[in-house]
Amino acid sequence: MSVRHLLATAAATLLGMVWLATPAAAHVLVQPVGAYTLTSGRLWSAVAALLGLAGVVIGGLALARSAGRIGAGTGRRGAIVALVAGLSCTVIGGLVVAAADGGPGTGYGIVGGYVDLVVGPIAMVLGGLALARSRRTA
Repeated sequence: MSVRHLLATAAATLLGMVWLATPAAAHVLVQPVGAYTLTSGRLWSAVAALLGLAGVVIGGLALARSAGRIGAGTGRRGAIVALVAGLSCTVIGGLVVAAADGGPGTGYGIVGGYVDLVVGPIAMVLGGLALARSRRTA
């Protein structure tokens, strides 16, 4: 199996899991609790923010590698990882924001969801730039 088929299978599996988990996640995310409790909405948004942050770091490293500043490779693999991580972060953040009934401090994770909607596209842009640069230099 080639790397291209493996990446396509992984992306399809991830999107399928998100598609199937959406109703269950929406049901779990709308249960209000205390202001300092780690709710499922806050957990989802924190995990997505960490995933997006990892995507930003990996995308930045891939961009530096594709520019020839570090390493000898083109940074193509890191660019694809950053794209997938940014997309996942954005989708999860959008689900959290869409499912939230209250504002900040209500336990729905809406602040983290908005952070995800900012960090995810940054990771995707860095990954896209690195991928474009790796294709140009190859």
